[in-house]
Amino acid sequence: MKLASKGFTITFVITESIHQQIATAQSLKDDNNPFSQGQKCGLDIRYAKISDGFPLSFNRGANASQFVEGLIHVFQAHVDDFIENLVLSKPNPPISCRIADSFHVWASTIAKKYNLVNTTFWTEPATVLTVYYHMDLLKRNGHFGRHDKREDTIRYIPEIQAIERADLPSYCQDADPSSVMPHFVFKCLEDAQKADLVIGNTVQERESSYISALQEKQTFYAIGPVFPTGFTKRTISTSLLPASSDYTD
Repeated sequence: MKLASKGFTITFVITESIHQQIATAQSLKDDNNPFSQGQKCGLDIRYAKISDGFPLSFNRGANASQFVEGLIHVFQAHVDDFIENLVLSKPNPPISCRIADSFHVWASTIAKKYNLVNTTFWTEPATVLTVYYHMDLLKRNGHFGRHDKREDTIRYIPEIQAIERADLPSYCQDADPSSVMPHFVFKCLEDAQKADLVIGNTVQERESSYISALQEKQTFYAIGPVFPTGFTKRTISTSLLPASSDYTD
């Protein structure tokens, strides 16, 4: 909505399963969407749904490994078809930039194919991305990728003075990095490093040193905190799991 308020035309694309969860939670009608308020204010926001490759009845939480395999091997085709149809429809103005969550493996391929500015949206702290970008150091020093990992304090990651192995991102602690979830995450991060620019849900003043280190590798903009209007006045759950029926069966 902030981009649209600056004159951009925005097409917000969401999977059918996530739309169903939002619709259920907010009692939305099928012809309505979370951006209807912005549309009523005259903002040019288009809302579209695509399949993630699984039927709506598929339990994504209970079948996480199968779902992740689908995100790696199937979901890209649905995104590709959608963008191809969008480009062929010759919208006015023409599509020029793609912004996607960093945890997708197809982003750079799609952007290159359709000559789009490739923007990755990093939703975690910049510190976490800094750690991920130095996985080679963790492997080289024996703190990752082996069953007999070192347990001592890590002091060699640029800009991070010291961090305990137990405080690393969970996938950096996995004893078998070739299993489905770590494999997926690391493929996503590999693709994210190909982006033209990174926008991060963080605050420049809060993580300035980490952001500076990242900017030596990629163009990085801190645009956080990203919260919906009125977020600070709401009572929220301390767990994300109850928000999805997939995890309450």
